[in-house]
Amino acid sequence: MAGGTARTTFGEDSVLIVVDVQNDFCPGGALAVPRGDEIIPIVNSLAARFRNVVLTQDWHPRGHSSFASSHPGKKPFQTVTAYYGPQVLWPDHCVQNTRGAAFHKALNIPHAALIVRKGMHSAIDSYSTFYENDRKTPTGLVGYLRERGLTRLFLAGLAFDFCVRYSAEDARRQGFDAFVVEDACRGIDLDGSVAATHTSLAALGVPCINAHDFS
Repeated sequence: MAGGTARTTFGEDSVLIVVDVQNDFCPGGALAVPRGDEIIPIVNSLAARFRNVVLTQDWHPRGHSSFASSHPGKKPFQTVTAYYGPQVLWPDHCVQNTRGAAFHKALNIPHAALIVRKGMHSAIDSYSTFYENDRKTPTGLVGYLRERGLTRLFLAGLAFDFCVRYSAEDARRQGFDAFVVEDACRGIDLDGSVAATHTSLAALGVPCINAHDFS
């Protein structure tokens, strides 16, 4: 582990999950989270203090059903009804093997042990790093964490009120201890989604903490 001091050790059961720090979610990207790139130095510093790190990556095929361009007459940020429920329509983003889908060049976590790709099924969007939006299709992350004995999950990344939120909620529902490192996140805040995220996480017993709380 980078650093190698007792101060930087959170235990063999702890893991940092870095959610979707990709070009399309940073300023200049197709679905930029406001000030999304501000979190990268915080995430890098925090990750260097964890022995266990997982990265997640939105990885959509072209023509994905969550893209507004796949629905004639619809615009980004409108909502449609998918077979699994309401679905926000997004600008085309994080298309497989494009620059937008790549991790931001400033992200520097060479010891990350796993990259979880999500949103690869053309008919199902995926916010959570654990399940796609049908709430049934797993990414395999639960099994990986349990096999490794990782039970304390710390989440950071983009966006606080979508992929980080859904990941934290699913982590808690799966019986993990989950924490959101809020200053290592940024939100979109679509129709009050940041406030709704705080309410939901509090109801599930998921604390929102800050990176300095680790000092």
